[in-house]
Amino acid sequence: MFLIDSHCHLDQLNYNSLHRNVTDVIEKAKKRDVRLILAVCTMLSNFDQMKALIGSRNDVLFACGIHPLNLDKNDCYLEQLRCIAARKDVVALGETGLDYSNIQQNTKKEQQKVFLEHISIGNDQKKPIIVHTRNAIDDTIALLREGKADQCSGILHCFTEDRKIAKNILDIGFYISFSGIVTFRNAEMLRDTVRFVPLNRLLIETDSPYLTPVPYRGKENQPAYVHEIAEYIATLKNINLEKLAAVTTANFCQLFNLKLNNLIVS
Repeated sequence: MFLIDSHCHLDQLNYNSLHRNVTDVIEKAKKRDVRLILAVCTMLSNFDQMKALIGSRNDVLFACGIHPLNLDKNDCYLEQLRCIAARKDVVALGETGLDYSNIQQNTKKEQQKVFLEHISIGNDQKKPIIVHTRNAIDDTIALLREGKADQCSGILHCFTEDRKIAKNILDIGFYISFSGIVTFRNAEMLRDTVRFVPLNRLLIETDSPYLTPVPYRGKENQPAYVHEIAEYIATLKNINLEKLAAVTTANFCQLFNLKLNNLIVS
């Protein structure tokens, strides 16, 4: 079985007391059938450091962008983003998007500007974008449409919205990724959304080290736990785990223009 963690912050895990190193994290994941990880960087200034920590591996892919709460004030960030996005080992831009939680109103315009720039570069380089949205779904959808994000496609990661919003995202041509939140006791609306999203547009993620799924709540999240998320979603979709793994892996390959045979790792 081949599971993929489609969104993980490998550089933010606890390597002081929980894991010896990145290899240790990945070996734990492989024991739970998680054989590929997309490591997502949220600040351009951290990309080289993350890359050095992880190294060049056939079981980790990279994405890099500017998280809306990490807006880069350097005037040269746009050219730097283009250069990083053009790298062969970087398969996506992001995470990018909008986050209106606990911010001042005057930062919204800057977030929107940077988000549109990510979409534009994604279109130019034919690479998908990974989108974060919090308390900003209407503007997120509006900007995806304005920027013609259907041309590059992408993921609404860590999805927490209802069926109506999911349909809008699907209509733009995006995939929807679900995290451990779906296992939380108060997430019935989200579970209903999981049932609604078609299998061929669904991805799974941990968003490690955040949002640890049941039964590991209270512990740091890690890629190995995507297995529990997959099991839970398979039950919601009334299919077996092996089918969910096959479908989500195929979806990942379709979105990122990858060949599964090239991803088979021990």
